[in-house]
Amino acid sequence: MAMAQGTRLRLGLCSFKHPFLWNISPSIASTTTTTAGAIQTCLCLPWLFRLLHSNALNPLPHRSPAFHGVRYMQRQLPFQRLFCSEATGDKEKMKKKPMANEDSVTMRINEKFADKFPVFSDHCIFKVPKQLRSVNEEAYEPQLIAIGPYHHGKDHLLAMEDHKIRYLQSLLQRSAQKDVSRYVQTIRNLEKRARKSYAEPLSFEHDEFVEMMLIDGCFIIEFIHKMVEFDVQDPIMGSGHMHVRLMLDLLLLENQLPFFILWELLRTSNVISNPEINFTRLILKAYKHYLSGPGCDMSPVYTSAEMMQIKSILGLIHDNWQPSLERTEVYKKMRETKKPSSTRCATELKEAGIKFKSVEGRNLFDIKFEKGKIEIPKIEITDITECVLRNLIAYEQLTSFTSPKYFTDYMIFMDSLINSKKDVELLCRKGIIDNWKGDDETIAIIFNKLGEHVFCESALYADIVNNVNDHCKKRRNLWMAKLKHHYFQCPWSSMSVVAAIILLLLTLIETGYSVLSYYK
Repeated sequence: MAMAQGTRLRLGLCSFKHPFLWNISPSIASTTTTTAGAIQTCLCLPWLFRLLHSNALNPLPHRSPAFHGVRYMQRQLPFQRLFCSEATGDKEKMKKKPMANEDSVTMRINEKFADKFPVFSDHCIFKVPKQLRSVNEEAYEPQLIAIGPYHHGKDHLLAMEDHKIRYLQSLLQRSAQKDVSRYVQTIRNLEKRARKSYAEPLSFEHDEFVEMMLIDGCFIIEFIHKMVEFDVQDPIMGSGHMHVRLMLDLLLLENQLPFFILWELLRTSNVISNPEINFTRLILKAYKHYLSGPGCDMSPVYTSAEMMQIKSILGLIHDNWQPSLERTEVYKKMRETKKPSSTRCATELKEAGIKFKSVEGRNLFDIKFEKGKIEIPKIEITDITECVLRNLIAYEQLTSFTSPKYFTDYMIFMDSLINSKKDVELLCRKGIIDNWKGDDETIAIIFNKLGEHVFCESALYADIVNNVNDHCKKRRNLWMAKLKHHYFQCPWSSMSVVAAIILLLLTLIETGYSVLSYYK
């Protein structure tokens, strides 16, 4: 008994000196009231000294909870979240108890794995990467209206909130379902999926998020209806520029709603007959003047299940603005067999004997090269062209790596043709570029900057680039290119060359006459 008391006394003193024993000394003290307890304590002393030595420098709050009695917890390891038993199909997460010497960093990382494990496949609405945004930030920022959470509440966009409510009332008046609570319940049922559609964390409360989705979604449906009908009595439609800017704002990458929100609101309202056919057609019809040239399928037919898979309005425009079937087949073939390469600018190709021809009525992407002639569909460059192209390209950059990137490919090909305003001037003269901005230098800068911080395989026109380069490598064409580059760059040099040729011919004629007169 004396030995047990002495042991308890020594352990008690240790517990006051070392904070680790503050939690375990009472339990040890209780076990030393008997001889058996004293023996157990003595047997544990070497182990305790080793434990004290290994934890001497660590404060109690950062140590493993292995000896906290009922608070002994299991912690989940990160790799156990990633790998589950596929054979059994069990989705229960594997867990493992923490080791006694697990440090604070390991514990915090494990907690982060447990708390945050996003399903990236659900994300379909992104923010523009900083590098892309830095090239032209204004092209990605809404000017009149905020749709969705990313720009919600910004001061310069608040004026449109009253118009949103007015459009909601207009939709309810046209709808067979006029009870707004039905629409609210529709959005509540989709809230969880809608939140997962956004790649960035959202801090909105449940009611605030549902209200935003409902008001913004109904505004889009009613706005598309008014655009197609072009209701001039509406203040927005009656404005000379407001509806144009709104159409552009609804195409911005960060200003999107999940398309299934629009689809379910449309089904609840029942304001369109055969919505599977007519709703997408209405959207594409409204936007047909915002993308240059033909190429968009104006009459796509979707099933209800397919409608739920459309990502957004921007995604709908992108997915229906496709190259011709012939060009698509070439793209698939070249992507597997050919490495991408670049070609020379338009003025250099002209020097090498390449001719340029504008074609109308053809798909924007349907570029051809035959018999030394490049045929390119005409593209109109207006004040909104850069904004539209930038957001479509950003959309392609953030979708799956294996997804086609037709707009990016088109931009890279045009960028390779345009190095300076001389190239723009040539393409304008050939009718390929319809310049509504007035300044050739500005057009050149737009195309040159569209490709900054952009990745693409450039497979869509790989066959054309290779054929053009092969044509330019032919000896005759190479000599002609050098001759034109060195001697026909300006009128004065051209006149000098012509004068030299005439002088040479006159000299030869004079020499010929001299020879003939000598033999006579």
